Amino acid sequence: MYKQALIAGSSFAAIAVILGAFAAHALKAIVPPEKLIVFETGVRYQFYHSFALIICGIVYAAFPAAQVKLASTFFIAGIIMFSGSLYLMTALSISGKSIGPVGIITPIGGLCFITGWVLLLIAFIKN
Repeated sequence: MYKQALIAGSSFAAIAVILGAFAAHALKAIVPPEKLIVFETGVRYQFYHSFALIICGIVYAAFPAAQVKLASTFFIAGIIMFSGSLYLMTALSISGKSIGPVGIITPIGGLCFITGWVLLLIAFIKN
């Protein structure tokens, strides 16, 4: 098993639960519905990729390839950039501000997710 991926996946999943509860109870009272959807998208993708990290941690025992560890790194980067930028966009919208050109981080985070999945696929094919 790859312990770092298991720890990261479990941590990000716990944070996603906290953020999801925050969105459902506190945030929906202060942001418009379209901004709440953006935040919830971040939470949803954080959950998906928390599970992906846990999968990486478990399958590393059967497929101890460098690609599995690298996929984990890309999933972590994707969560931080993709979900994190969506959370930031929502937070800034409360004060009427925009993330501006830094918004390019969101699609880069999405590319990190895709890269992680492709690396995981390569690890499975090679072993």
